[in-house]
Amino acid sequence: MEWVVEVSRPYARRPMFDSYRSILVRPGTALFSATGIVARMPMSMLGVGIVLLVSEATGSYGLAGSVSAVQLVGAAVVAIPMGRLIDRYGQARIVVPAVTSFGLGLSLVCVSVREGWPMALTYLFAAIAGVSLPPVGSCVRARWSHTLASEPRSVQTAFALEAVADEIVFMIGPILVTVLATSVDPVAGLGTAIALACVGTWFLAAQRATEPPASPRSEVRADRPRMPWRTVVPLTAVGLALGAQLGNAEVVTVAFSQEQGSRAYAGPLLAVWAFGSLLAGLASGAITWRRGPDQRLRWGTVAITVTMVPLTFVGSVPVMAAVLFVAGFAIAPTLIATMSLTEQRVPPGRLTEGMAFVQTGIVAGVAPGAAIGGAVVDASGASTAYLVSVAAGVLGILSAQALPRARG
Repeated sequence: MEWVVEVSRPYARRPMFDSYRSILVRPGTALFSATGIVARMPMSMLGVGIVLLVSEATGSYGLAGSVSAVQLVGAAVVAIPMGRLIDRYGQARIVVPAVTSFGLGLSLVCVSVREGWPMALTYLFAAIAGVSLPPVGSCVRARWSHTLASEPRSVQTAFALEAVADEIVFMIGPILVTVLATSVDPVAGLGTAIALACVGTWFLAAQRATEPPASPRSEVRADRPRMPWRTVVPLTAVGLALGAQLGNAEVVTVAFSQEQGSRAYAGPLLAVWAFGSLLAGLASGAITWRRGPDQRLRWGTVAITVTMVPLTFVGSVPVMAAVLFVAGFAIAPTLIATMSLTEQRVPPGRLTEGMAFVQTGIVAGVAPGAAIGGAVVDASGASTAYLVSVAAGVLGILSAQALPRARG
């Protein structure tokens, strides 16, 4: 039986941000949420940072995209098993050694590229970094679900807050890594990502009071909560499509910036895109929706795809900034709906694992989106390569339509 939570009608005359204030005054919540922002800052820095580092050293966006893709594939391969381990043994026992290994692997990527070591070693180190990157976003959302277990409506607000936090990350990260890579040194951007990931994750793990309890493996397998696969599989496919759209657009925007005269434009352009998403995320979290997250997700996949189409016709940086800003408004509400639907329908004892499926879909989509986008840029230029995001969006629309309809 699928888990379905009824969505109530909106409050009248409720101050817009009271819902956020009410959850942030809980003991420990503001601290773990803020720490989570620092710990997952590399999410927005790795793709751009690796592309800038490798393309600078090799002159090829296709090769740069493939190195980024290897790191992302590595993260996708272990996300679900790591989520299962976190549910079983607790966050602190898993994420601390994982992020330490991530820092080592990404450091070796930098050394390998800088010293001109064989590309096989660069791919190996990128894979090590990928398989070691802990799912900080899922861990923070699991803390919210645990803390607000008796208030499903507040969980929706918390997930909206985390979507806004993601957009803050994607506003700051690309600018930070681009400035460091173009003004200081390409390695400086990735070095900063390593420091933020390690320090943030270690500090998050130290906050034991808000950590969800571990759920050891049941002696009898039949006692284990059943995963609602009819929901999780389409959601994972939606995540795959979203990841491909975002990963492709990230790489292609770097190439577009270079075509327009400077790769330094890439960070601000991606930040403007994230700012549009942030504004939409804030509004989404402040609303008590009449419609459930499944319906919002279906409309969101359509909106993201439609807003990607104009990117193929833009020929200047100011116009691209305006178009990306508008396109950003579809992203956060769609991601909020995705995570809210996962939280509603996945049993609490398997929540981190369930979210890991969706996150794996996103990460697994970013990898081919980035690699294919880089190859198309090399062959036909940036404008044509934005069509890869449009094609991926069609997959997202079809996958969202396959979700079971909410009952009642």
